[in-house]
Amino acid sequence: MEYRNFVLKGDICYSKTLNSLVTAENSFLVCTEGKSAGVFSQFSHIPLPYRQFPCIDYTGKLIIPGLVDLHMHAPQFAFRSLGMDMELLEWLETWAFPEEAKYQDTNYALRSYRALVEDLQQGPNTRICLFGTVHVPATLLLMDLLEKSGLVCMVGKVNMDRNSPDTLREEDAARSAASTQVWLEQCGTYKNCKPILTPRFIPSCTDELMRRLSDLQQRYGLPLQSHLSENLREIAWVRELCPESSCYGDAYARFDLFGDRVPTIMAHCVYSESEEIALMQRRGVYVAHCPQSNMNLASGIAPARRYLEAGLSMGLGSDVAGGVHTSIFRAMTDGMGVSKLRRCMGACDEAPLTLEEVFFLGTQGGGSFFGPVGSFEAGYEFDALVMEDPHPVPPFPLTLRERLERIVWCSDERSILRKYVRGIPVPGFSNPVR
Repeated sequence: MEYRNFVLKGDICYSKTLNSLVTAENSFLVCTEGKSAGVFSQFSHIPLPYRQFPCIDYTGKLIIPGLVDLHMHAPQFAFRSLGMDMELLEWLETWAFPEEAKYQDTNYALRSYRALVEDLQQGPNTRICLFGTVHVPATLLLMDLLEKSGLVCMVGKVNMDRNSPDTLREEDAARSAASTQVWLEQCGTYKNCKPILTPRFIPSCTDELMRRLSDLQQRYGLPLQSHLSENLREIAWVRELCPESSCYGDAYARFDLFGDRVPTIMAHCVYSESEEIALMQRRGVYVAHCPQSNMNLASGIAPARRYLEAGLSMGLGSDVAGGVHTSIFRAMTDGMGVSKLRRCMGACDEAPLTLEEVFFLGTQGGGSFFGPVGSFEAGYEFDALVMEDPHPVPPFPLTLRERLERIVWCSDERSILRKYVRGIPVPGFSNPVR
């Protein structure tokens, strides 16, 4: 059943700003035509036109915005948790690249991507940005599955024409760009799953390929996702490949593929220095902070506090399979944890991230890349989770903020009772509303 005009009653939490968490017990959240009309403390406060909507009673349950994952590698889901004793470049060569080469076989891709989409449907994320592979048929297959899932996603056909295994490296820039255009021409029928340009990273893309991708970006008006300053060896490699660039980010900017008119997500940004930070701030580039991957691949801890103070746009990413868990709740908890470690390891002037901040990053912060997404303020798209308090419940009273904190740290898919995207229930939920 599709609901586009309705009211949810329950205990409601959402962000207004980075440090402003709204907690509204026993309140009413209005959805009209797939958008929020706001939160009201009493039914009588709901504007008259909305009082006729059906009211779904979730008294005692938490209602929060859907979570947003700004960075995931879809083909890596199948081998998550493997190779976690390696560092980034060794891990790519040993696990990521050989696995991604298998997606030339669409039967293999179908088995793997079905498992991924089933996991995402049952989890707390409602919006996701995903890397596919260089293979057009497999990438379209992934988009087909996601389109039917009820989630809203951006998916990229990856580009790689140098410094890559023979099984993944595209023959040359012209053929890489041509296959990308073939893919783009077949993406027009999707409503919930949109294309995003995806040069894997500067070391894997020649200047000629970047020029051709820039032409495609202008022709189709596409957003872009890639990687930036994740690993010290990688940064040194970019300096060798692009000696004329003042920093890693400038290697993208030279081709007009770094913010400004191009909505851009750069994953990781572990070692971005002042010049690169200023460039991202001026151009409105989004940082996808992936704290679990920072640890698993020994890349280092991204200076999230520094980016927030610099006014950068930022959200959270799972970076599966650099990260093992698809849930952005896990990215929230790891974000708090690694920020404490960073402070202990010498960044004494960087305060650890708070619950309010990571909750904002995992909802409205990343959601803003999709538009007005990730909050329940009036006019935002209606993405919502109805959550059960994790069991066992403590034998003492909790504030609504404390209940949210337990949800962030302790919940799993069993805690999710209902999931809405643009006001439509996501299919596949069998959890009873207790």
